[in-house]
Amino acid sequence: MAGSRRLPFSSPEIDAPCYIGIDLGTSGCRGIAIDGQRRMVAEAAVDLSSPLHPFAAASEQDPELWWQASLEVLRMLRKRLDEHSIRSIAVDGTSATLLLADPTGRPLTPALMYNDSRSRAELTRIAAVAPASSPVHSASSSLAKLLHLQRKVGDQPFLALHQADWILGRLCGRFGVSDANNCLKLGFDPQAREWPEWLERLDVPFDALPQVRQPGEIAGRLSDDTAQATGIPSCCRLVSGTTDSNAATLAAGASEIGDAVTSLGSTLVLKILSERPVSAPEYGVYSHRLGDHWLVGGASNSGGAVCAAHFSQEQMRQLSEVLDFAQPTGLDYYPLLQPGERFPFNDPEKPAHLSPRPEQDLRFFQGILEGITRIEVEGYALLQRLGAPPPKRIFSIGGGAANQPWLAFREQQLGVPVIRSAQQQAAYGTALLALRGVTG
Repeated sequence: MAGSRRLPFSSPEIDAPCYIGIDLGTSGCRGIAIDGQRRMVAEAAVDLSSPLHPFAAASEQDPELWWQASLEVLRMLRKRLDEHSIRSIAVDGTSATLLLADPTGRPLTPALMYNDSRSRAELTRIAAVAPASSPVHSASSSLAKLLHLQRKVGDQPFLALHQADWILGRLCGRFGVSDANNCLKLGFDPQAREWPEWLERLDVPFDALPQVRQPGEIAGRLSDDTAQATGIPSCCRLVSGTTDSNAATLAAGASEIGDAVTSLGSTLVLKILSERPVSAPEYGVYSHRLGDHWLVGGASNSGGAVCAAHFSQEQMRQLSEVLDFAQPTGLDYYPLLQPGERFPFNDPEKPAHLSPRPEQDLRFFQGILEGITRIEVEGYALLQRLGAPPPKRIFSIGGGAANQPWLAFREQQLGVPVIRSAQQQAAYGTALLALRGVTG
């Protein structure tokens, strides 16, 4: 478990307002509080147990773990914010992580994680009714998971809730509210801003679908029970959030058409600001509305989780200090934890390729990073072929962004400036949404 700390800024005024963002990732929960000038005033983090993989293509987690982690983070922040009044809270979660709950929020199923692709049998039904441009044509989409889980709960009433939705419901004591970004892969139309009629042909009950708000809109207030459990007053407002990768993009500072963000966390996520939406579900490409622009991108199942499966954090730190990309390994890896890819190849059967493994750890580690870089290069090239603008500059976020030799190698391979973002935490981007919700 990580601790919390107050950041070294000048002493705030008594009762100075602050705004909290909660980020639920694959391996942990982080909270960041900012003031009205967007400066961090406190942060806290706790670890989460890794998702379970009971069989091939499966990845699931007990949602109660998210709640306990969120409570602990809020308690830790409250202790560090004695001189601040907490005005609002927003939550982000991993994209397309979904569970079914009863109307009171009690989970009826485990949460199927973002990369769970067990719902392949549902794709034929989806293909028969959903437009080809919809981002639901993937076994890991929220809609595919809903249809799969719906068969498990039978005729009992249920709500389809994403990770951020369920935590929002626990915070306010009322379930069934979501945001347009999380609902994209559930079938929500971000241009018409409504649930499409074709969902009826899948026998999805509309009262099971959440009410959708735009990110940064007021969604309720803290419940009395949560206020008592955290020490945060119940007058604190709750603001609709977003997905974790979109929150990280907000934190990174992308603001101009052609600004791109590469998230090098457990997975590899690419985003680029565009004047128009781009949708190509056959490649796992989709677009989120972000203010007046569109955020076009895709997420690979490759990323830092592959490195973490083979090396400790200390080993990776030591190996990174002696990386020499001027001497390529010649290893043609496609780094995955398990079969199945979303982007830039939408292939649920795509095999992981990490052999042969050389005897030298350094060469093996470098080969994995070279493989992830090839996926990043191919990802941006694909987005451009599909109609997104070419990247002018790429902000790097996530744990891998701190690897300076790798950053220099990526810049060489990508051919544009690659900048390590000053803000590295998705929770900071979500805190910006919390601020926006109450100040406009």
